[in-house]
Amino acid sequence: MEVTQSFLEELKISCGANNCARVMVSDIILDPGLRQNCEMNYCGEYGRTWVCPPHCGAIDECIQKVRAYSQAIVVQTIRPLEDSYDFEGMEEAAEQFDAVFLKAVKTIRQYIKPLADGGFPPMLCLSAGGCHRCETCTVGGQKPCRYPDEAFASLESHGIFVSDLAAKAGLNYINGQNTVTYFGAVFLPEDI
Repeated sequence: MEVTQSFLEELKISCGANNCARVMVSDIILDPGLRQNCEMNYCGEYGRTWVCPPHCGAIDECIQKVRAYSQAIVVQTIRPLEDSYDFEGMEEAAEQFDAVFLKAVKTIRQYIKPLADGGFPPMLCLSAGGCHRCETCTVGGQKPCRYPDEAFASLESHGIFVSDLAAKAGLNYINGQNTVTYFGAVFLPEDI
């Protein structure tokens, strides 16, 4: 599969995204200091899910995971809000993004060439915020994740500034008053 502009356009339409773009990993700034935001627990998810720090791995390991890939497909949604205090609208938009991103991931998986042994090359999927797939994560009971193929760590937990990623992808990070924008990225090897 070659990540062409026509593929990105088809992906955008099929998964319901506003935009899909390709970025080379070598162009992405990876900053270990960004993990401090996770540790300060601004989002309230620190330690609560398998895909959030500290469970997603040490920041150096996470950055190495990202650098193991050559390209990323960035998925973006933009949703209107009633006003800047429309927290219910933001939550609904986040749920919509989760569904769009999961559909994008499943679609991309369908296009990846199998390896000689019949398996598939790994891909790294990083999304907006922590995982909200289950009402209660199994991390508290030290049981494995129920949906490991559908639970995605955040871009920030891996040292990625989303605003910089958006700029590198040629996408707007802010899309006007009374809107909320979410991003995810699927990291792929060069030859898939």
